[in-house]
Amino acid sequence: MTKMTNRRQFLKNMVAVSSLSLSSCGWKLANVSSNHTSSGQSDTLYIYTWTQYTDSELLSTFTTQTGIKVLADFYDSNDVMLAKLQAGGAATYSIIYPSDYMVQKMVEKNLLTEINHESLIGLDNLFTQFKNPSYDPNNRYSIPFNWGTTGLLYNSEKLENPPEDWEYLWQNQDKLYKRMTLLNDVREVMGAALKMLGYSYNSQNETEVKQAYEKLKILKPAIAAFDTDAWQNQLLAGDLLLAMCYSTDAVNISKENPKFKYVIPRSGSSLWTDTIVIPKIAANLAGAYAWINLILQPDVTAKLSKRLNISTPNRAGFEQLPKQSRENTNLFPPESLLAKCERSTPIGEFEEVYERYWTQLLA
Repeated sequence: MTKMTNRRQFLKNMVAVSSLSLSSCGWKLANVSSNHTSSGQSDTLYIYTWTQYTDSELLSTFTTQTGIKVLADFYDSNDVMLAKLQAGGAATYSIIYPSDYMVQKMVEKNLLTEINHESLIGLDNLFTQFKNPSYDPNNRYSIPFNWGTTGLLYNSEKLENPPEDWEYLWQNQDKLYKRMTLLNDVREVMGAALKMLGYSYNSQNETEVKQAYEKLKILKPAIAAFDTDAWQNQLLAGDLLLAMCYSTDAVNISKENPKFKYVIPRSGSSLWTDTIVIPKIAANLAGAYAWINLILQPDVTAKLSKRLNISTPNRAGFEQLPKQSRENTNLFPPESLLAKCERSTPIGEFEEVYERYWTQLLA
């Protein structure tokens, strides 16, 4: 993301048709088309993604290499995306960007196409930890695109004592009164409180979840909002002192104004991966494989990582990044911190327990 944008913003990008060859990959789109049945318009690719995961340069590059126009719709949460697909939107898109735990949900709901690895070029370029992830063994249904953490972004000029852990919010509740925000995400917010209490982000113990709820209930009067996006402009404007956020957003704001610092709480946080998948009913299957192959190109993913400030899981792309980017601990945290982080995993019917306490918290 080259500038602050709102994930709720609905945009469409169209790029003019150009060359038909995928020259830098060494193969032609026609080869993919002959191997996969594609319905709908073969000259248009519809993708559904997070706002900050694409820009005009990426879309232009794809169209130049393939001759396929791109129309991109955007969502601000995995739940919004899933609801749209289940309401009949699945037939519209050929590429979607769900987070790791959502990949598992979508597989269980039979919403995804199993990816033919023989149609991919560059899959071996991934870091080892992304080749056989727990949420999708052997990358059967997804290809990792970006990864990161959840933490706290704060104004270092206003908060002399920087936060080191989640408990900072409670300890400084008066100072932060109505000048801090938490994510509008039940698993992230409940998970942070659980982690602070020494429990798992994915606890399925109702006693533990209730304790997390009680802690959050104490903090709630001081929270300005449960928000995933609007906090960005408010923080930059000085209306907020601190925000719980995703590392991708934190890197962008810190780049815009270095006084804003990001910290991964020492007791641990969530570790997430956003992926690329192909829905079961893809309107342009050939185009979908062409899109994934573009993203897997080391030079493309390196430029994306630098331009959009995202943490590439592509080892070959990572090696092409400048030293300053490779050593940016907000983008690529040290193993000592990552070891304390957990992935959010599907919890089945127990999710109802989280939703019940979340509803009470927001009421």
